[in-house]
Amino acid sequence: MSSVPDGKKLVRSPSGLRMVAENGAFNSPFCMEEPTWVPDKDCQKCMRCETKFAFIKRKHHCRRCGRCFCDKCCSQKVALPRMSFVDPVRQCSQCSLLSQKESDFYEKQIKVLVAGSPFVVTRDTSDKCATMTSRLSNNHRFLFLDGENNFEVELTRITTIQVLTDTTNHTGTSPRAVGMLVQYKPSGDQDVKQLRLDAGTSEEEKKAAELWLLAMHKAAKLLYESREHQ
Repeated sequence: MSSVPDGKKLVRSPSGLRMVAENGAFNSPFCMEEPTWVPDKDCQKCMRCETKFAFIKRKHHCRRCGRCFCDKCCSQKVALPRMSFVDPVRQCSQCSLLSQKESDFYEKQIKVLVAGSPFVVTRDTSDKCATMTSRLSNNHRFLFLDGENNFEVELTRITTIQVLTDTTNHTGTSPRAVGMLVQYKPSGDQDVKQLRLDAGTSEEEKKAAELWLLAMHKAAKLLYESREHQ
């Protein structure tokens, strides 16, 4: 497995204290960079309610989007783990809703992904498969597959993730997640490789796999959003 430094350091920015990787290249792939603040000189009124700023009507910058708002439109302080802030930071009403929706991923689903789940794994078009535990590395940078032969996939090298569902479900409930197809480009190789993960046969294995797959589906969405934000 790759040996990636996990050292972190505390840095102070205009937005607050952040705990970031000592080498910025090793930040979690779910992280977003701090936005550039709209300059004060270009912001004469709230960018939401259009109230004009004055001596008693102060302007505030949202730490997530960098836009300028009045206190009423930018009053909430919400945790923002995607920017590695130590404490909750001021955000506009729209951004605070996004951050609150992401809190479940950081508080619960990351733990599920790091703990891992067993799957039957098939690489590329091979007819050979092996039972392996798929888990996310502690620094969130790698997908580890542990078994008789271990290997890893760097999350930033993943191009697509497709969750496979049980098409035989006729109970009227939502289809059950039973597997996943992952396409990725190994470092130094432009050819796309494929990885297929299928849940085991026992009910216990299927439940564990479904929880892990749903968490991975959320992770894939955040990974895509992080790329769009860069």
